[in-house]
Amino acid sequence: MRKKLAILGSTGSIGTQTLDVVAEHPDQFEVYVLTACNNASLLVKQAREFMPDSVVIANEKKYEEVKNALKDLPIKVYAGSEAIAQVVEADAIDMVLTAMVGYSGLLPTIRAIKAGKAIALANKETLVVAGELIRDLALKYKTPIIPVDSEHSAIFQCLTGEMDNSIEKIILTASGGPFRTYSKEAFQSVTKEDALKHPRWNMGAKVTIDSATMMNKGFEVIEARWLFDLNPEQIEVVVHPQSIVHSMVQFEDGTVKAQLGVPDMRLPIRYALSYPKRLKCKAGRLSINDYATLSFEHPDTERFPHLSFAFEALRKGGNMPCIMNAANEILVAAFLNREIAYTHMAKLLMRSMEESAFIKNPVYDDYVATDNEVRRQVQSLISQIK
Repeated sequence: MRKKLAILGSTGSIGTQTLDVVAEHPDQFEVYVLTACNNASLLVKQAREFMPDSVVIANEKKYEEVKNALKDLPIKVYAGSEAIAQVVEADAIDMVLTAMVGYSGLLPTIRAIKAGKAIALANKETLVVAGELIRDLALKYKTPIIPVDSEHSAIFQCLTGEMDNSIEKIILTASGGPFRTYSKEAFQSVTKEDALKHPRWNMGAKVTIDSATMMNKGFEVIEARWLFDLNPEQIEVVVHPQSIVHSMVQFEDGTVKAQLGVPDMRLPIRYALSYPKRLKCKAGRLSINDYATLSFEHPDTERFPHLSFAFEALRKGGNMPCIMNAANEILVAAFLNREIAYTHMAKLLMRSMEESAFIKNPVYDDYVATDNEVRRQVQSLISQIK
């Protein structure tokens, strides 16, 4: 029987590539739910091609547009964030792929876990904001969480078959983004267009900016802590510009295992959807002859302070990662809207982490309150700059 999928964020980079994988393996997968935030036209196009049971557009103002465009088809149409959280609970769904951007992925993931759905996790902010809560729920409801990010997929693949062999540390690789060789002074003149030119990966705007600041790698550090039950001291980041080694695991005997592949997100997506099987893939193959040199270097946290902020938030725990994530989401949006300069993001993020109310043992309602309050606080800081 085909695996029935709910794809949350189907119009984004991960979502569209997931549908590429589904189209390549129609005998293995069936799309049951598609959701999007604002891109109504692409959501309609996807619905017509894959004929899901239901679609949800988060922006309620676009409900009528989607509803009218699909009125000739037997597809249920819903709108709003609560509808996304509810639709993942449908009995027919086997797996929920969470590719929504930012904090918005938290509640649907919680609902899907409680409904016993396998999770293909591409929304790293879910574990950044509430990693301990998600881990505890997954254990309670015996829900598998399979990582989609290329780095965490690499770690996951390196651990397959290792049984109870102890991890000494993991090594997350980072491309270094578009500003890897920039001096600290050069950041003063960085533009939105500069930051959106990623040298290796084709991603959405928000994730691309996070990659430029190395905030994305900081998120992955926190995500890895909860996915693989690690201490911060067991997580290392190295810059690897070629993006061929996707990450590594070092075991207690000193052995290091690495997962290599071409930089194509459809590979870890395919593995997450089909695990434990591997499905035949039409993507290009890695030729070592094309990469005579693979280089690695330590990240410079003076030029890229976001990475050190993430380690600091992880060590402090509580709601600090939630504070960091909420502030970062607002700051990235402001930078993309040309409201603040590139260098303002690190300065205001640090202020938010220093000034926001810290809660050592938060529950779900605390995460919601923290997210709301920090967003208001950072908007106020931004308005002072304007």
